[in-house]
Amino acid sequence: MLDLSYLNLTNLENVYHNLATPALVEEAVRRREGHLSHLGPLVTRTGQYTGRSANDKFVVKSAGSEGRIWWGKHNKPFDAERFDAMLRRLQAYLQGRTVFVQDAYSGADPEFRIRVRVVTETAWHNMFVRNMFIREFDQAVLDKWQAEFTVLHCPNFHAIPEVDHTNSEAFILVDFDRRFVIIGGTSYAGEIKKSIFTVMNYLLPQRGVLSMHCSANQGPQGDVALFFGLSGTGKTTLSSEADRALIGDDEHGWSDRGVFNLEGGCYAKVIRLDEQAEPEIFETTRRFGTILENVAMDMKSRRTDLADASMAENTRASYPLTHLPNVVESGMAGHPRNIVMLTADAFGVMPPVSKLTPDQAMYHFLSGYTARIAGTERGVTEPAATFSACFGAPFMALHPTVYAELLGRKIAEHKSACWLVNTGWTGGPYGTGHRIRIQHTRAMIRAAFSGELDKAGYDPDPVFGVLVPRSCPDVPQEVLHPRDTWSDKAAYDAQASQVAKLFGENFKAFASEASDGVKAAAPKA
Repeated sequence: MLDLSYLNLTNLENVYHNLATPALVEEAVRRREGHLSHLGPLVTRTGQYTGRSANDKFVVKSAGSEGRIWWGKHNKPFDAERFDAMLRRLQAYLQGRTVFVQDAYSGADPEFRIRVRVVTETAWHNMFVRNMFIREFDQAVLDKWQAEFTVLHCPNFHAIPEVDHTNSEAFILVDFDRRFVIIGGTSYAGEIKKSIFTVMNYLLPQRGVLSMHCSANQGPQGDVALFFGLSGTGKTTLSSEADRALIGDDEHGWSDRGVFNLEGGCYAKVIRLDEQAEPEIFETTRRFGTILENVAMDMKSRRTDLADASMAENTRASYPLTHLPNVVESGMAGHPRNIVMLTADAFGVMPPVSKLTPDQAMYHFLSGYTARIAGTERGVTEPAATFSACFGAPFMALHPTVYAELLGRKIAEHKSACWLVNTGWTGGPYGTGHRIRIQHTRAMIRAAFSGELDKAGYDPDPVFGVLVPRSCPDVPQEVLHPRDTWSDKAAYDAQASQVAKLFGENFKAFASEASDGVKAAAPKA
């Protein structure tokens, strides 16, 4: 049995170390953590926490990292002594209990990867780790595994806010100096992967590598594309194309050698997943080895219903990349030819596709305008306008300008084309208009990558200043210009002006660090 006494985990009942997926499924079912569904996926429930608990994440304030951290809303300080007290209680809690240990990498590039050890009190969360991180198959390497970062995950252990100084019974505590993460009070599996993503966002830029909240794919000729965006904006969907190989769907690094995936799997939102529009992802929901979080299932037939949101709006599928038919197996590729910034505009005023100048790309990267999609975070029941720097502020450990400066340098060096794509609303705001059809979005992206949009030419949007194509194959003309889809043009003008003002207010936080060209890229109210 693996000795975990170096973590002060003693008197454990059993330690299951690096179990294979079938063994973890057997344990999860035996322990009543989930049920097998038709064709083999494991269906699990996460209880009241069906999305990230953003207000319950803290960073330990310590000498080695304190001067680097972007302190504030997303990186709230936590006292080191309170972290120690919580850890001691967790260690005591686990005495007499069974734990599951999985050793894996974060980062496909051997030069920049880190070795991670995740200790969980449940089998299905350990299976999630096996799906989402990068596996090591050489037993000789595993036998000598020395973790560079450790995650201790105990969803059934609850904090006491009055004692522990947390916001609720849930907590995600990251200690960069001691290279330790503890998570409790929430069964939402996404907290595990996002905590290590936060770690990589701390470590990689210090080595000159841009860490990115984006998906990535590669065309038949080796051309790489990045898709930035918050959860629910379409990163996974739009990067899963039959004729382009998927590098990864959520987290990447960009070094001097090119782009590399930080993960070994995908964590796709599957509520109302359309088999015709997204066949590759749909098929993963019908395969053994996939975990379906909060997906409704008929207990008699064991058939799932992806359209049923009774458990949660934020239903998820976790599956290894090998479940997809066309992937870059190494997780590594060249420098991106195209960079797509995705926004789900709840106001319905932004063009569905537009080309960005380098200054505009920097402006929109720092702004990170989108809508929080229902269910992605607790308490969000309908889309609401928000700004999230670097299209992933909750996971950025350093100041956004660190990532923006790296991005700007790499765009200039590799001459990457930049695009802003709105996957949100048209014909009016949320509640009045409708979501832009995914078939139209796919057609616009294909035309952007192939050069068809450049042939058609562009006109600047009068409010947002971005370059809107004059035409696009397989897309109706009026769709390209959101004002034309509104029946009340005056209402559109007022709404667009209001969004422009929101951009301006948000960007005040970065104005002192931005160049004159980037500041001039702001929308005009």
